[in-house]
Amino acid sequence: MTTEDHRLSEGRLAREGLLDAEALAAAEEVLATVAEQGLETVRVLFADPHGVLRGKTVMVGALPSVFRSGLGAPSTLLLKDTSGRTAFPVWSGDQGDSAMQGAGDMLMVPDPATFRVLPWSGHSAWIFCDLVFTDGRPVPFAPRNVLRWALDQLGTKGWQATFGLEVEFHLFRMTDPHLAHTDSGMPHAAPDTDLLAPGYNFLSETSYDRMEPALDALRRAAQGLGLPVRSVEIEMGPGQVEFVFDPAGAMAQADAMIMLRAMAKEVATRQGLHASFMCRPAIAGGASVGWHLHQSLVDATTGRNLFMPEGADLTDEASAWIAGLLDHAAESCLLTTPTVNGYKRYQPYQLAPDRIQWGRDNRGAMIRALMGPGDPASRIENRVAEPAANPYFVFAAQILGGLSGIDRGLTAPAPVATPYDSDAPALPRNMGDALAAFEGGSLFARALGADFTRYVSTLKRAEWARYLGTVSDWEQHEYFGLL
Repeated sequence: MTTEDHRLSEGRLAREGLLDAEALAAAEEVLATVAEQGLETVRVLFADPHGVLRGKTVMVGALPSVFRSGLGAPSTLLLKDTSGRTAFPVWSGDQGDSAMQGAGDMLMVPDPATFRVLPWSGHSAWIFCDLVFTDGRPVPFAPRNVLRWALDQLGTKGWQATFGLEVEFHLFRMTDPHLAHTDSGMPHAAPDTDLLAPGYNFLSETSYDRMEPALDALRRAAQGLGLPVRSVEIEMGPGQVEFVFDPAGAMAQADAMIMLRAMAKEVATRQGLHASFMCRPAIAGGASVGWHLHQSLVDATTGRNLFMPEGADLTDEASAWIAGLLDHAAESCLLTTPTVNGYKRYQPYQLAPDRIQWGRDNRGAMIRALMGPGDPASRIENRVAEPAANPYFVFAAQILGGLSGIDRGLTAPAPVATPYDSDAPALPRNMGDALAAFEGGSLFARALGADFTRYVSTLKRAEWARYLGTVSDWEQHEYFGLL
């Protein structure tokens, strides 16, 4: 296919500046790759507010049109809670923006940098999109747009943020996918599973060898996508594993996290397995999974790590960044821990945080400081997030929280040595507490606008209300026979 055939520079996306010259050149390279590799389909996707990929699959002959004009998708895909129910009054009332009333379209604008041929489906590829309204305005609460705005605030100071990921999840053998007609619903029935290896063999070589065929399939697929995988590890609980990534920029790492989750679920299913990023599944002897987010601040001109100390004390930037994250931790939890289940991880003595505090190389604290004089890898590790969180929102929360600490000249309190015995304030105990902190906080309303906070709150309140209205197994067991 020649340039004359598709004339990307004459399309709407080019005319309106939604794809710049660099992106158009990259799009030409994508089209050449599609032709060279004989691909058949391209999955044109975006991450919804829950970090789930949604979109359309186009034939390769339609891909030039996607680069010229974008691809329409119903705006209601951004308005659904985790059950798939639309949480906003689409036909009347407030949807966060009048352009979303009536379930109208939004426009998917492809990002050529995210194009990936799928190792497990060699005739197909992924490409991620940014979302704009049909008049070309960015959708203000679309996840990639939110992170890009936060990065712009960082850039105004001449800084960049570097992030490293440690992502835990569960991998099981699927015994029943529950695909009978009676299993359908909102949400549908979860699968039944068995273990691939016994638990509580942390970093066990024998357990790794036992799980190696499954882990190799996931690791090779991740590497085939170009994800910066550094290590694959056996974690504490049964079926609990961890993928560790080399450090990179925020948008690249957020895209990588979305790719990892979707890849793990798709590759696992093809092998009769089930990958789950749910924080604390109800399995006998199970353990919670977490997402440990390493981060540092870098001078964009010199490349100097602003968190690298000269002596024993924190740098001013590191101290203020930590203080900002602590100050806004409670209101950020709705973004870092967005599921009802995730709050059941905040337990003492479980290598998870339960209070808002920091420590030096202490895995019980919410923030773990890993800094030393002359160490260019000096960084902090925030251990608060669950791996089911939307990474674009999580990274934005880290950047905005850290910048708030710097802008206000905050100083980190003294580090804790015994995090489970300190008098530091507790993290929210449930989603209801997190909602109250988010709605009562100032950071996101000030930084991202009241429409964003109202949008997130509406989605999560719909989820919380459904949870509160459901009779649990505990209640049935506790009261049905007794009272």
